[in-house]
Amino acid sequence: MSGVRALGELGLIQRIRAAPGVSCAAGVAVGIGDDTAVLEVTPSAVLLATTDLLVEDVHFRRATATAREIGWKALAVNMSDIAAMGGTPRWALVALALPASAEVEEVDEFYAGLREAAAPHGVIVVGGDTSASTAGWVVNVTLLGEHRGTPRLRSMGRSGDAVAVTGTLGGAAAGLAALEAGGAEALSRMTTEALEEITRAHRRPNARVAEGRFLADVGAVHALMDCSDGLSTDLGHICRESGLAARIEVDRLPVSPAVHEAARALGRDPVAWATGGGEDYELLLTCDPAAAADLAAGLAAATGTRLTVIGELASGAPGIAWVGARGEPIAVVAGYEHFRG
Repeated sequence: MSGVRALGELGLIQRIRAAPGVSCAAGVAVGIGDDTAVLEVTPSAVLLATTDLLVEDVHFRRATATAREIGWKALAVNMSDIAAMGGTPRWALVALALPASAEVEEVDEFYAGLREAAAPHGVIVVGGDTSASTAGWVVNVTLLGEHRGTPRLRSMGRSGDAVAVTGTLGGAAAGLAALEAGGAEALSRMTTEALEEITRAHRRPNARVAEGRFLADVGAVHALMDCSDGLSTDLGHICRESGLAARIEVDRLPVSPAVHEAARALGRDPVAWATGGGEDYELLLTCDPAAAADLAAGLAAATGTRLTVIGELASGAPGIAWVGARGEPIAVVAGYEHFRG
């Protein structure tokens, strides 16, 4: 193992630049090596831009995530934002601040994980920055993408729309809880398959890029966003931006058997993970209720991903009513918000 202190910033940049899958690809006129990248944007497309900051001990812990997993997640969370607009991710700029104690091989692993997440979608790293850090790893990825139609916005919800979500909810929060439990006896009551499913959901989330493109091409889909901070927080954004209320039936939330198994083993509430856990990176949408069944069938046929209707939008003050099977009010856990915990 060798430290980044011995390699130096210039040496580290040259090492990153020489890695496969960096800088050179169609649409990249100039990549790493100059003051900026020069990119060829398709004339018929609009440009999408997003950025996410990941800070050690806030977004990840070195004790429970490898450098490769951090690299994967750093790009995946940005691709999820592009997917939420129905776009195609194209080019990434990666800023990485490291403590002097970091090893060069850890940086190699970080970029290897990032490339693994990028490869299925053709995303290319075209630039970034490196810096020393006095307080652990800090990762910032800026991702550019394209959209050839009309991006779906949080403000496009309509009264009477069905509210639906892709995949399942609560897996990432369950995975984090299991990892933090460490060698606790409770984990021995879980199957290996369930434990692997939820820890993978936390460490290596999948951006729903193909699903986002499919949904954005359907006129019946109105508002669209990703679930990153928890369903309760993210649906709240749609309600505020669209000026509408939502009614969600808690029993309809798609929670996997693995999450239920983890909840039983750890003595936790799976609904709390599903509504407030965050980091699921599923797509949350509103659509014409008459088209919901066909939309779910089409999405499953095109991508293999499940779509579940969980409620509806209605006129009224922005906010969410969570109800049980008989219409009784249900208290749910709020999603994550920085500076409030």
